[in-house]
Amino acid sequence: MYAVDLHAHTRFFHGHGRVAEHYDPLGVRLLAGAARMRGLDGVALTNHDYYRSFDLGDGPDSTGPFAATIPGIEVTTTHGHVLVVGPDPPTRTEPGDLSPEEAVELAHDRGCAAIVAHPYRNSTVREVEADFDAIEVNGKHPRTEEWVRELADRHDLPLVGGSDAHYPVEVGRAYTEIEADELTPESVVAAIREGRVRPRVHRGPFNRALRTLYRRVHEEKGGLQNPEWLETPGVGEPPK
Repeated sequence: MYAVDLHAHTRFFHGHGRVAEHYDPLGVRLLAGAARMRGLDGVALTNHDYYRSFDLGDGPDSTGPFAATIPGIEVTTTHGHVLVVGPDPPTRTEPGDLSPEEAVELAHDRGCAAIVAHPYRNSTVREVEADFDAIEVNGKHPRTEEWVRELADRHDLPLVGGSDAHYPVEVGRAYTEIEADELTPESVVAAIREGRVRPRVHRGPFNRALRTLYRRVHEEKGGLQNPEWLETPGVGEPPK
């Protein structure tokens, strides 16, 4: 059994391409180091619309300072975000260029899993009939977990967990337990597709405070509505 955060970022800012590229080598070390400190075996690098490979020299069975890194990318589709995780994610996608169906096809063509990211925040991906492999319980908004579980039941899909960390201290607030004999990108994909995965959410005081902050931020942006409105949950506007 391995504990892997399937949704995390190496930078806490977007844009500023040249500066960000210089920051990424430090960001991935901070992220993988924090993941190790929080007891995780691995963390997926799912930056927005790009993937860079980093060799930190450590794996899940190492006693070194870094958790294993799993390749991935968070694709901004025409209806919201789709996580592509596995051995060969695309190195770059154009925001808003791919439909969710095309993102799924791209993932599968490259041996990756396609996961619906934060389905009740700035997304209508969940309304699309595509061959997704899993649906995410997002660490920023676990209060929507009941909705997500009902959504997964309706589509007969497994659930995974990801922190959606942009700051290293956020990593692991939600993660995925993966039943596998070894931790490789291929074994992660196989476990997701075969349902050998379970989401887990840390609900301590620090994480509760972070979620309260993010809820206020996203409500001000119009991306969330009250979870009690179960019949018509808020989705906000899809990303442009």
